[in-house]
Amino acid sequence: MTPQQIAETVGKLVAERDMAGRRLGVQLVSVAPGGCVLRMTVQPDMVNSGGTCHGGVMFTLADSAFGYACNSFNRIAVAQQCDITYLKPVAVGTVLTATAELRETAGRSSVYDMTVRDEAGNTVALFRGLSREIGGEIIPGLGG
Repeated sequence: MTPQQIAETVGKLVAERDMAGRRLGVQLVSVAPGGCVLRMTVQPDMVNSGGTCHGGVMFTLADSAFGYACNSFNRIAVAQQCDITYLKPVAVGTVLTATAELRETAGRSSVYDMTVRDEAGNTVALFRGLSREIGGEIIPGLGG
């Protein structure tokens, strides 16, 4: 299998298993080796006391993109450290898109950047994650 085929196969399985993401309505738009795009619409039950999208919901979307990206090589990887910066409030009904990109790899650790944008293309949050490969494959025998 090509790296792209591996990423797509793993992405489909991750989407099936990601119950938290499914509950939030997270949709896999695309996946590639070291990257992915997810989409989610902010629902009324996702707001904070100020009436805007709860930071934890945006974190979950970005963290999900991180998970898809760092596992796209079919090597089990987990979050070792994450950081998010919220830039703009997000209203109910807004469609958010999280794009994950691999930045650097050193041994079993990799750095990923996730950008969360609204449907107008405005950046609403920036998330950086450090992953750590812990051994094993998402789909045993698939390769990667």
